[in-house]
Amino acid sequence: MSDRVLDRQGRWRSRTVAFRISPEEDAALNERVRLSGLTKQDYIIKRVLEKNIVVMGNPRVHKALSEKMTEILQRLKDLPEDRKPIEPEFWESIQVVANTLAGLSKTMGQMNDM
Repeated sequence: MSDRVLDRQGRWRSRTVAFRISPEEDAALNERVRLSGLTKQDYIIKRVLEKNIVVMGNPRVHKALSEKMTEILQRLKDLPEDRKPIEPEFWESIQVVANTLAGLSKTMGQMNDM
């Protein structure tokens, strides 16, 4: 049994929840966690409880977004001339990055209005 751990809100986290996912789902989850700037545990808890994921800009998130945009750009450059369709996971990752960047822009705009 795991040790009890006190979280940032003063709650004791003594329960363990485990589940299995495919390698593809694991990769998608890890990517979203990395782009959120949260820990995997915090990200999963927020998603399961249907809470908003608020991305706070920091160097780690900026680097993750920059690396993902570089990867997306390279994959788009590598498309053949006949423009074969790209797998849905790739479009999903573009959507995640775009939503994250849009959310960061909105947050920065609100901070500038203060």
